[in-house]
Amino acid sequence: MGAHLARRYVGDGSGEPDPLRMPTFDPNFGFPERKERVMVATQQQMNDAQLPLHLRDYCAHHLIRLLKCKRDTFPNFLACKHEQHDWEYCEHLDYVSRMKEFERERRLLQRKKRREKREAEAARGQGPGEVGPEVAL
Repeated sequence: MGAHLARRYVGDGSGEPDPLRMPTFDPNFGFPERKERVMVATQQQMNDAQLPLHLRDYCAHHLIRLLKCKRDTFPNFLACKHEQHDWEYCEHLDYVSRMKEFERERRLLQRKKRREKREAEAARGQGPGEVGPEVAL
């Protein structure tokens, strides 16, 4: 999914969100009952498990279970398949949700840009007459 990098640097970067910054739009915009994600593992649990900082994400509780299983069943490394699968699946869902948030931010930026362009044309008196489907948003 590196297309966002190419679009950002090759084309017009004003319609692309910066992946290193926080979202600029309200997270509940368009979602009447959106729940905020919460961390299941506490800071103390992650410290006790000695998790590196780059692994302390929303899936840390699955990783803690996996590391505990690996420690408890050391010679039998195949005994923790279920915990491994749970952690990898959680990481996959986290990746998908981040990509959806990026795409949502990109589309909202493009929508904002289209609206500003339409308002600028209306202010100059160059009304489009009929509104096309690509500008109707």
